[in-house]
Amino acid sequence: MKYQPRHDVAGSRVEDGPLVRLDGVTKSYGSGETEVDALRGIDLSVVAGQFIVVLGPSGSGKTTLMNLVGGIESPTAGAITVAGHDLASADDTALTEYRRTQLGFVFQFFNLIPTLTALENVALVAELVGAPEERARAALDAVGLGERADHFPSALSGGEQQRVAIARALVKDPPLLLADEPTGSLDLDTGRQVLAALHRACRDGGRTVLLVTHNSAIAAMADRVLRLGSGSLVDDEVVAHPVPPEEVHW
Repeated sequence: MKYQPRHDVAGSRVEDGPLVRLDGVTKSYGSGETEVDALRGIDLSVVAGQFIVVLGPSGSGKTTLMNLVGGIESPTAGAITVAGHDLASADDTALTEYRRTQLGFVFQFFNLIPTLTALENVALVAELVGAPEERARAALDAVGLGERADHFPSALSGGEQQRVAIARALVKDPPLLLADEPTGSLDLDTGRQVLAALHRACRDGGRTVLLVTHNSAIAAMADRVLRLGSGSLVDDEVVAHPVPPEEVHW
C-alpha cells in the first residue's frame, strides 16, 4: 500500500480558513498569591501545510501552548479552534476523540512498547483508530524504516526509534503533528534524520507540523518561527528561504 497524503499543500489557502486559531488565550495555574500566568493573551492563526517551530527559554509557555493545542489542557480564557473543533468548550469525551482522530504526537522520549516490533508498535495505533493494517507498513516506509519493520526497539538506534514514533503518529492520518523536543536526546546526524521525516510528513503529506524546541538552529528549516517569552508571543517570523533538514547545524 502506497502512503497516501491527507492534504494537498498547494490547495492550502488562507481563504480556506486557518487549521489552528487562538484568540486571546490565557492559561493560569494556582490562585491568589500563588497564581502563575503561563500564557498571556495569545492570538495565533495557522493555515494547513506549514512547518512551524516554536522557540523560547524554559518557562516561556512553549509546552503550555502545545498542551492547549493538543487538547491536553483547557485555557483559562480565550478561544481555541483546531480543524473545526472548539477546544475551549469541549468536554473530556470530545477532547479524547479530538486527540484520537486529529493529532499525531511526537515527544522527546519515544515511548515504544519494548515487547512489540516496530511494525507492531505502529499497527497497534492503526487498530485503535480503525485504520487498515497495511497502513502501518506504509507509514514505516514513509519514514524510511520499511526494512526494520520486524526489529524490536532494543535493536533500533535512537533515531530509528524516534522515526517509529513518527510513523505511529502518521498512521492515524492526522492533519496536525505536534512534536515536543523530538531531537532533544539525539546527536546531530540522527536528529537530522528525524527532522527530515517530519519535514516529509509536512511537505509530502500536506500536514501542519508544530515543533516545540529550545534549539534555535532548527528554526532555519521552518516556514514560520514563533518566539515566546514570559507567556507572550514576542515574535512571529515568516522564513523566506527555509533550508533543507540536512543543512541544519547545531
